[in-house]
Amino acid sequence: MQHPIYNIDYWDTMIRQNSSTAKEIAETRWDFVSILEPKVVLDYGCGPGWFRAFALHGVQVDTFDLYPWPQTGINHDHYDLITLWDVLEHVEDLDQFVSDLCSKADNIALTTPILPNEATFELKKWKHYKPGEHLHYFTVESLTELFAKHGFILIKIGDPECPPRSDVASFIFAKKSDDQRGVRHSASGTFVPAEVGA
Repeated sequence: MQHPIYNIDYWDTMIRQNSSTAKEIAETRWDFVSILEPKVVLDYGCGPGWFRAFALHGVQVDTFDLYPWPQTGINHDHYDLITLWDVLEHVEDLDQFVSDLCSKADNIALTTPILPNEATFELKKWKHYKPGEHLHYFTVESLTELFAKHGFILIKIGDPECPPRSDVASFIFAKKSDDQRGVRHSASGTFVPAEVGA
């Protein structure tokens, strides 16, 4: 049995005190999703819990990971936001995984390596080419199609996620409503509504 002092709050404090890079990345991610004003969040694939440790005031963050990190578990049937920070490229049954999460969320935010759009690009020489670890490689278009299949629309892109993470971008997908038609890419990571027919 785990000693009571080593609970989730203990690990939140340890992470805040000892992880300056993690703090910078977590704050960048919170800034990215803050437009959604989420109140209940699930950080799926939470690792040691950096995102939760630096949560915005008033936001409840549940954490879940397949590995035995300290975590809260999945405590709600539905979330304002589910985050997948550096997770999607590792998932085996991708379509089923995305379907399951989309049924539990209003919004999905994620980061993942994005394939360079260069004529001279060679996959096997790419720094994110990791056979056995990275099971999927994405373009903006392939991610958009994957989530559209499950009733979600791309509403925000942050590219790159944060320096020096080149080739890694952030995305927010929202449950599609009847009046949403899409967005154009914005390198600044701001909302850019698509014109009808654009």
